[in-house]
Amino acid sequence: MRQLFAGIVIAGMVLAYSAMATDVGAPALPDLTSFDLMRSESGKAPVYVTVAQAANELKNYDVVFLGEWHDDAANHLAEMELFRAIFARAPQLALSMEQFERDVQPVVNDYLAGRIGEDALQSKGRAWGNYAESYRPLVEFAKDHGLPVIAANAPASLVRCVGEKGPEFLTQLDAQKRPWAAATLHLEDGAYKDKFMRFLAEDASHGTPASDPDSAAANGRAWAAQVLRDDTMAESIANYLQANPGHKVVHITGDFHVEGGLGTVERLRDRMPGLKIAVVAPVEAPNPDRPAVATTDAKSGDFLFLLRAEPKEYVSDAEQKAAEQQMRANFKSRSQCKL
Repeated sequence: MRQLFAGIVIAGMVLAYSAMATDVGAPALPDLTSFDLMRSESGKAPVYVTVAQAANELKNYDVVFLGEWHDDAANHLAEMELFRAIFARAPQLALSMEQFERDVQPVVNDYLAGRIGEDALQSKGRAWGNYAESYRPLVEFAKDHGLPVIAANAPASLVRCVGEKGPEFLTQLDAQKRPWAAATLHLEDGAYKDKFMRFLAEDASHGTPASDPDSAAANGRAWAAQVLRDDTMAESIANYLQANPGHKVVHITGDFHVEGGLGTVERLRDRMPGLKIAVVAPVEAPNPDRPAVATTDAKSGDFLFLLRAEPKEYVSDAEQKAAEQQMRANFKSRSQCKL
Protein backbone atom coordinates (compact mmCIF):
# COMPACT_ATOMS: atom_id res chain seq x y z
CA MET A 1 0.00 0.00 0.00
CA ARG A 2 1.33 3.42 -0.94
CA GLN A 3 0.41 6.39 1.21
CA LEU A 4 -0.87 9.48 -0.55
CA PHE A 5 -0.99 12.79 1.24
CA ALA A 6 -1.50 16.60 1.08
CA GLY A 7 -5.17 16.64 1.93
CA ILE A 8 -6.49 14.39 -0.80
CA VAL A 9 -9.08 11.99 0.45
CA ILE A 10 -6.93 9.03 -0.53
CA ALA A 11 -4.28 7.89 2.00
CA GLY A 12 -3.26 4.68 0.25
CA MET A 13 -4.44 1.69 -1.71
CA VAL A 14 -3.29 -1.84 -2.49
CA LEU A 15 -2.46 -2.56 -6.13
CA ALA A 16 -3.24 -6.21 -6.70
CA TYR A 17 -0.93 -8.26 -8.84
CA SER A 18 -2.73 -10.94 -10.84
CA ALA A 19 -1.11 -14.30 -11.44
CA MET A 20 -1.95 -13.70 -15.10
CA ALA A 21 0.78 -11.08 -15.45
CA THR A 22 1.72 -10.01 -18.95
CA ASP A 23 5.41 -10.05 -19.90
CA VAL A 24 5.91 -6.80 -21.79
CA GLY A 25 9.56 -7.22 -22.69
CA ALA A 26 10.50 -4.08 -20.80
CA PRO A 27 14.00 -3.29 -19.49
CA ALA A 28 14.81 -4.21 -15.91
CA LEU A 29 14.22 -1.63 -13.17
CA PRO A 30 17.54 -1.50 -11.30
CA ASP A 31 16.61 1.02 -8.59
CA LEU A 32 13.84 3.23 -7.20
CA THR A 33 14.53 6.00 -9.73
CA SER A 34 13.91 3.64 -12.68
CA PHE A 35 10.76 3.42 -14.77
CA ASP A 36 9.46 1.78 -17.92
CA LEU A 37 6.71 3.10 -20.16
CA MET A 38 4.04 0.88 -21.69
CA ARG A 39 1.34 1.31 -24.29
CA SER A 40 -1.84 -0.43 -23.19
CA GLU A 41 -4.69 -1.11 -25.62
CA SER A 42 -7.92 -2.92 -24.90
CA GLY A 43 -7.70 -6.59 -25.78
CA LYS A 44 -3.95 -6.47 -26.37
CA ALA A 45 -0.93 -7.16 -24.19
CA PRO A 46 0.89 -3.98 -23.08
CA VAL A 47 4.01 -3.24 -25.10
CA TYR A 48 7.14 -1.36 -24.06
CA VAL A 49 7.64 2.05 -25.68
CA THR A 50 10.25 4.75 -25.30
CA VAL A 51 9.39 8.22 -24.02
CA ALA A 52 9.86 9.55 -27.57
CA GLN A 53 7.46 6.97 -29.00
CA ALA A 54 4.85 7.77 -26.37
CA ALA A 55 5.21 11.52 -26.93
CA ASN A 56 4.81 11.05 -30.69
CA GLU A 57 1.36 9.66 -30.00
CA LEU A 58 0.39 11.83 -27.06
CA LYS A 59 1.10 15.04 -28.96
CA ASN A 60 -2.13 14.37 -30.84
CA TYR A 61 -4.30 14.41 -27.71
CA ASP A 62 -6.06 17.49 -26.34
CA VAL A 63 -5.51 16.51 -22.70
CA VAL A 64 -3.00 14.08 -21.20
CA PHE A 65 -3.59 13.04 -17.60
CA LEU A 66 -0.40 11.95 -15.84
CA GLY A 67 -1.43 9.93 -12.80
CA GLU A 68 1.11 9.64 -10.03
CA TRP A 69 2.00 8.15 -6.68
CA HIS A 70 2.83 11.41 -4.95
CA ASP A 71 5.80 10.04 -3.01
CA ASP A 72 7.47 8.00 -5.77
CA ALA A 73 10.74 9.42 -7.12
CA ALA A 74 10.66 7.40 -10.35
CA ASN A 75 7.09 8.50 -11.03
CA HIS A 76 8.12 12.14 -10.86
CA LEU A 77 11.13 11.57 -13.11
CA ALA A 78 8.89 9.83 -15.63
CA GLU A 79 6.42 12.73 -15.58
CA MET A 80 9.17 15.24 -16.23
CA GLU A 81 10.65 13.31 -19.14
CA LEU A 82 7.28 12.78 -20.76
CA PHE A 83 6.13 16.38 -20.23
CA ARG A 84 9.35 17.67 -21.79
CA ALA A 85 8.95 15.34 -24.77
CA ILE A 86 5.31 16.29 -25.35
CA PHE A 87 6.21 20.00 -25.26
CA ALA A 88 8.93 19.47 -27.86
CA ARG A 89 6.25 18.15 -30.22
CA ALA A 90 3.28 20.33 -29.17
CA PRO A 91 4.53 23.66 -27.78
CA GLN A 92 1.06 25.21 -27.36
CA LEU A 93 0.83 23.49 -24.02
CA ALA A 94 -0.31 24.25 -20.47
CA LEU A 95 0.64 22.47 -17.28
CA SER A 96 -2.34 21.80 -15.01
CA MET A 97 -1.69 20.71 -11.42
CA GLU A 98 -3.67 19.16 -8.60
CA GLN A 99 -0.89 20.45 -6.32
CA PHE A 100 -2.00 24.10 -6.56
CA GLU A 101 -5.48 25.36 -5.69
CA ARG A 102 -7.65 27.82 -7.56
CA ASP A 103 -7.51 30.63 -5.05
CA VAL A 104 -3.70 30.83 -5.38
CA GLN A 105 -3.70 31.18 -9.19
CA PRO A 106 -2.59 34.84 -8.88
CA VAL A 107 0.38 33.71 -6.76
CA VAL A 108 1.37 31.11 -9.38
CA ASN A 109 1.01 33.71 -12.14
CA ASP A 110 3.18 36.18 -10.22
CA TYR A 111 5.90 33.57 -9.83
CA LEU A 112 5.87 32.64 -13.51
CA ALA A 113 6.10 36.33 -14.42
CA GLY A 114 9.08 36.87 -12.10
CA ARG A 115 7.24 39.22 -9.75
CA ILE A 116 7.84 37.03 -6.67
CA GLY A 117 10.43 34.44 -5.68
CA GLU A 118 10.07 30.76 -4.92
CA ASP A 119 9.77 31.27 -1.18
CA ALA A 120 6.59 33.30 -1.73
CA LEU A 121 5.31 30.72 -4.20
CA GLN A 122 5.70 27.97 -1.63
CA SER A 123 4.31 29.91 1.34
CA LYS A 124 1.56 32.01 -0.23
CA GLY A 125 0.81 29.37 -2.84
CA ARG A 126 0.56 26.66 -0.16
CA ALA A 127 2.88 24.35 -2.11
CA TRP A 128 2.96 20.74 -1.05
CA GLY A 129 5.65 19.60 1.37
CA ASN A 130 7.49 17.70 -1.35
CA TYR A 131 7.37 20.60 -3.83
CA ALA A 132 11.13 21.07 -4.14
CA GLU A 133 11.98 17.49 -5.04
CA SER A 134 8.80 16.53 -6.90
CA TYR A 135 7.15 19.53 -8.60
CA ARG A 136 9.81 22.22 -8.88
CA PRO A 137 11.25 20.72 -12.12
CA LEU A 138 7.84 20.85 -13.83
CA VAL A 139 7.09 24.41 -12.72
CA GLU A 140 10.57 25.66 -13.61
CA PHE A 141 10.32 24.08 -17.06
CA ALA A 142 6.99 25.82 -17.59
CA LYS A 143 8.46 29.11 -16.37
CA ASP A 144 11.52 28.81 -18.61
CA HIS A 145 9.36 28.17 -21.68
CA GLY A 146 6.56 30.63 -20.97
CA LEU A 147 3.92 27.97 -20.37
CA PRO A 148 0.82 28.61 -18.27
CA VAL A 149 0.45 26.67 -15.02
CA ILE A 150 -3.16 26.03 -14.05
CA ALA A 151 -3.83 25.92 -10.31
CA ALA A 152 -6.59 23.41 -10.90
CA ASN A 153 -7.68 22.05 -7.54
CA ALA A 154 -10.33 23.16 -5.08
CA PRO A 155 -8.92 24.72 -1.91
CA ALA A 156 -8.39 22.16 0.85
CA SER A 157 -10.40 24.39 3.20
CA LEU A 158 -13.49 23.99 1.02
CA VAL A 159 -12.90 20.25 0.67
CA ARG A 160 -12.75 19.89 4.46
CA CYS A 161 -15.95 21.87 4.92
CA VAL A 162 -17.83 19.85 2.31
CA GLY A 163 -16.53 16.68 3.96
CA GLU A 164 -17.89 17.88 7.32
CA LYS A 165 -21.09 19.68 6.29
CA GLY A 166 -21.98 18.21 2.89
CA PRO A 167 -22.13 19.74 -0.63
CA GLU A 168 -24.82 22.22 0.43
CA PHE A 169 -22.02 24.09 2.22
CA LEU A 170 -21.04 25.54 -1.15
CA THR A 171 -24.30 27.49 -1.32
CA GLN A 172 -23.20 29.42 1.77
CA LEU A 173 -20.05 30.82 0.17
CA ASP A 174 -19.84 34.48 -0.74
CA ALA A 175 -19.36 35.72 -4.29
CA GLN A 176 -15.58 35.88 -3.91
CA LYS A 177 -15.10 32.30 -2.71
CA ARG A 178 -17.74 30.39 -4.67
CA PRO A 179 -15.68 30.40 -7.93
CA TRP A 180 -12.91 28.53 -6.10
CA ALA A 181 -14.99 25.35 -6.54
CA ALA A 182 -16.68 23.82 -9.57
CA ALA A 183 -20.11 25.21 -10.38
CA THR A 184 -21.54 21.70 -10.73
CA LEU A 185 -20.73 18.53 -8.80
CA HIS A 186 -21.38 15.07 -10.27
CA LEU A 187 -22.50 13.09 -7.21
CA GLU A 188 -24.40 10.36 -9.00
CA ASP A 189 -23.82 6.64 -8.56
CA GLY A 190 -21.43 4.82 -10.86
CA ALA A 191 -18.15 2.96 -11.11
CA TYR A 192 -16.14 5.78 -9.55
CA LYS A 193 -18.41 6.09 -6.53
CA ASP A 194 -18.33 2.30 -6.07
CA LYS A 195 -14.53 2.39 -6.16
CA PHE A 196 -14.38 5.25 -3.65
CA MET A 197 -16.78 3.56 -1.25
CA ARG A 198 -14.74 0.35 -1.41
CA PHE A 199 -11.70 2.39 -0.49
CA LEU A 200 -13.44 3.91 2.52
CA ALA A 201 -14.50 0.45 3.66
CA GLU A 202 -10.94 -0.84 3.45
CA ASP A 203 -8.92 2.16 4.64
CA ALA A 204 -8.41 2.52 8.36
CA SER A 205 -7.62 6.23 8.34
CA HIS A 206 -10.53 7.64 6.31
CA GLY A 207 -13.66 5.50 6.34
CA THR A 208 -16.22 5.68 9.13
CA PRO A 209 -16.81 2.26 10.73
CA ALA A 210 -20.10 0.62 9.69
CA SER A 211 -20.97 0.32 13.40
CA ASP A 212 -21.13 4.12 13.63
CA PRO A 213 -24.78 5.23 13.23
CA ASP A 214 -23.59 8.16 11.11
CA SER A 215 -21.40 6.03 8.82
CA ALA A 216 -23.60 6.22 5.71
CA ALA A 217 -24.01 9.99 5.99
CA ALA A 218 -20.33 10.52 6.82
CA ASN A 219 -19.19 8.47 3.87
CA GLY A 220 -21.62 10.35 1.65
CA ARG A 221 -20.02 13.63 2.73
CA ALA A 222 -16.58 12.15 2.08
CA TRP A 223 -17.74 11.24 -1.42
CA ALA A 224 -18.91 14.81 -2.00
CA ALA A 225 -15.50 16.11 -0.86
CA GLN A 226 -13.76 13.75 -3.28
CA VAL A 227 -16.02 14.80 -6.14
CA LEU A 228 -15.40 18.46 -5.34
CA ARG A 229 -11.74 17.96 -6.20
CA ASP A 230 -12.46 15.99 -9.39
CA ASP A 231 -15.09 18.37 -10.72
CA THR A 232 -13.03 21.45 -9.88
CA MET A 233 -9.93 20.09 -11.63
CA ALA A 234 -12.01 19.06 -14.66
CA GLU A 235 -13.71 22.46 -14.82
CA SER A 236 -10.34 24.24 -14.52
CA ILE A 237 -9.00 22.32 -17.51
CA ALA A 238 -12.18 22.91 -19.51
CA ASN A 239 -12.11 26.64 -18.75
CA TYR A 240 -8.55 26.90 -20.04
CA LEU A 241 -9.24 24.97 -23.24
CA GLN A 242 -12.36 26.97 -24.01
CA ALA A 243 -10.41 30.21 -23.58
CA ASN A 244 -7.41 28.95 -25.60
CA PRO A 245 -8.58 27.06 -28.72
CA GLY A 246 -5.92 24.83 -30.23
CA HIS A 247 -3.94 24.50 -27.01
CA LYS A 248 -3.30 21.26 -25.16
CA VAL A 249 -3.09 20.45 -21.45
CA VAL A 250 -1.00 18.03 -19.42
CA HIS A 251 -2.58 17.53 -15.98
CA ILE A 252 -0.61 16.14 -13.01
CA THR A 253 -2.68 14.37 -10.37
CA GLY A 254 -2.91 11.41 -8.01
CA ASP A 255 -3.64 8.17 -9.82
CA PHE A 256 -6.93 7.55 -7.96
CA HIS A 257 -8.41 10.60 -9.72
CA VAL A 258 -7.79 9.25 -13.24
CA GLU A 259 -7.10 5.51 -13.38
CA GLY A 260 -9.44 3.62 -15.65
CA GLY A 261 -10.68 6.89 -17.12
CA LEU A 262 -12.79 7.63 -14.04
CA GLY A 263 -12.87 10.60 -11.68
CA THR A 264 -11.51 13.81 -13.15
CA VAL A 265 -11.35 12.25 -16.61
CA GLU A 266 -15.04 11.41 -16.87
CA ARG A 267 -15.98 14.79 -15.41
CA LEU A 268 -13.94 16.55 -18.10
CA ARG A 269 -15.64 14.43 -20.77
CA ASP A 270 -19.00 15.51 -19.37
CA ARG A 271 -18.02 19.14 -19.87
CA MET A 272 -16.29 18.76 -23.27
CA PRO A 273 -17.42 15.51 -24.91
CA GLY A 274 -15.39 15.99 -28.09
CA LEU A 275 -11.97 16.05 -26.44
CA LYS A 276 -9.31 13.49 -27.24
CA ILE A 277 -8.03 12.39 -23.83
CA ALA A 278 -5.23 10.04 -22.79
CA VAL A 279 -4.43 8.67 -19.33
CA VAL A 280 -0.95 7.63 -18.17
CA ALA A 281 -1.20 5.66 -14.93
CA PRO A 282 1.44 4.22 -12.58
CA VAL A 283 1.51 0.47 -11.96
CA GLU A 284 3.79 -1.65 -9.82
CA ALA A 285 6.25 -4.27 -11.12
CA PRO A 286 6.55 -7.01 -8.47
CA ASN A 287 9.68 -8.42 -10.13
CA PRO A 288 12.01 -5.57 -11.15
CA ASP A 289 14.31 -7.95 -13.05
CA ARG A 290 11.48 -9.02 -15.34
CA PRO A 291 8.99 -6.14 -15.27
CA ALA A 292 5.45 -7.16 -16.10
CA VAL A 293 1.99 -5.68 -15.90
CA ALA A 294 -0.84 -7.40 -14.08
CA THR A 295 -3.90 -8.06 -16.19
CA THR A 296 -6.02 -5.84 -13.95
CA ASP A 297 -3.46 -3.02 -13.95
CA ALA A 298 -3.29 -2.98 -17.75
CA LYS A 299 -6.71 -1.30 -17.75
CA SER A 300 -5.53 1.63 -15.64
CA GLY A 301 -4.50 3.85 -18.53
CA ASP A 302 -3.73 4.22 -22.21
CA PHE A 303 -0.07 4.32 -21.20
CA LEU A 304 1.49 2.97 -18.01
CA PHE A 305 4.43 4.06 -15.88
CA LEU A 306 5.85 0.75 -14.68
CA LEU A 307 7.62 1.27 -11.33
CA ARG A 308 9.46 -0.78 -8.74
CA ALA A 309 7.75 -1.72 -5.51
CA GLU A 310 8.70 0.51 -2.60
CA PRO A 311 9.95 -0.87 0.75
CA LYS A 312 7.35 -2.52 2.98
CA GLU A 313 5.61 0.00 5.19
CA TYR A 314 5.10 -2.46 8.03
CA VAL A 315 6.64 -5.76 9.08
CA SER A 316 4.05 -6.75 11.67
CA ASP A 317 0.32 -6.41 12.28
CA ALA A 318 0.99 -4.50 15.49
CA GLU A 319 3.14 -1.95 13.68
CA GLN A 320 0.49 -1.49 11.01
CA LYS A 321 -2.32 -1.09 13.54
CA ALA A 322 -0.41 1.55 15.47
CA ALA A 323 0.35 3.48 12.29
CA GLU A 324 -3.27 3.32 11.14
CA GLN A 325 -4.49 4.64 14.50
CA GLN A 326 -2.08 7.56 14.21
CA MET A 327 -3.15 8.27 10.63
CA ARG A 328 -6.79 8.29 11.69
CA ALA A 329 -6.04 10.74 14.50
CA ASN A 330 -4.00 12.98 12.19
CA PHE A 331 -6.70 12.93 9.53
CA LYS A 332 -9.43 13.91 12.00
CA SER A 333 -7.33 16.72 13.45
CA ARG A 334 -6.87 18.39 10.08
CA SER A 335 -10.35 17.64 8.73
CA GLN A 336 -12.21 20.28 10.75
CA CYS A 337 -13.97 22.95 8.72
CA LYS A 338 -12.16 26.25 9.24
CA LEU A 339 -12.88 28.78 6.54
